[in-house]
Amino acid sequence: MFNVKKLAFGAAMLAASAVCFAAPKVEIVTSEGNIVVNLNEKAAPTTVANFVKYAKEGFYNGTIFHRVINNFMIQGGGFDRNLHQKSTHAPIKLEDKNGLKNTVGTIAMARTTNPDSATSQFFINLKDNDFLNGTSTKDGYAVFGEVVTGMDVVRKIGRAPTGSKGFMDDVPVRPVIIESVKVLK
Repeated sequence: MFNVKKLAFGAAMLAASAVCFAAPKVEIVTSEGNIVVNLNEKAAPTTVANFVKYAKEGFYNGTIFHRVINNFMIQGGGFDRNLHQKSTHAPIKLEDKNGLKNTVGTIAMARTTNPDSATSQFFINLKDNDFLNGTSTKDGYAVFGEVVTGMDVVRKIGRAPTGSKGFMDDVPVRPVIIESVKVLK
């Protein structure tokens, strides 16, 4: 009986410590519904810290999903509803060879052709996009988390009618607003 109590106590302590050290989770509140994402700070520490920093600063509040391509991905986090680009912090180092892949439901950082150019913009994959993964000979796009609830919202956004606006293509005709990104834990 004594050993069972010790075992139960040990299991309870282990569970409690797992909760204390759980990976960050964020809720992306959009005009189309909410998306909850588990962030993987073990695989992508710099990328997760960068994303959480923008979230805690309220940077994403009022931005839009400005690039939506059905059966590919939805991209947001850098422009307001008038397609004015927001000022960002310095770019971060690319963490694309971290073992995480651009599969359906994963979140990754958008960047320019410069591998170390990601700032605030992110995208959520609507399908497995293997060609976005880094290899030993090519830079990819850094995955840093995965949608755990709200893939129905992601797919709904992915089906939004799009067109050209200003210098951009694939812009939703009716803005899809990111109302906030809340750090849950």
